[in-house]
Amino acid sequence: MSTDLGWVADAMKQSVPWVRAAGVEFLEVAADRVVCALPDVEDQRNHVGGPHAAVLFGLAETASGAVGLASFAAEMGRVTPLVVRSEIRYRKLALGALTAEAVLGRKAADVVAELESGVRPEFPVECVIRDAAGVVTAEMTVVWTLRPAR
Repeated sequence: MSTDLGWVADAMKQSVPWVRAAGVEFLEVAADRVVCALPDVEDQRNHVGGPHAAVLFGLAETASGAVGLASFAAEMGRVTPLVVRSEIRYRKLALGALTAEAVLGRKAADVVAELESGVRPEFPVECVIRDAAGVVTAEMTVVWTLRPAR
């Protein structure tokens, strides 16, 4: 498999309409780490002037999905990635543009080995959301599974 993962951003924008509609940008894409960004949009702010909680959640979930796609690209013909659960911890009011850094929480080889053994694997992706000043405003854990194709 090629180490060029530039295709991941295009794949996310084509397969997940919200990513395109929201204007998510992919700043960095590696097999085990993705950084995404969203601009500050006035119509997406909450009652205290920061991006709405749903915007923070959506950005981090998008970054986590891109990590899964990049990490398990070779498996995508035989599995469907699905979110099992997620937890977000809001730390501070976010102001301005946002970035979300998502990091694979298990070795991809271990996840694939579980899949090969007939177990439906789960893997966490840890996300850190920062505002325009670089302040950590939220942290999120998204647990994904690879469901075998039917």
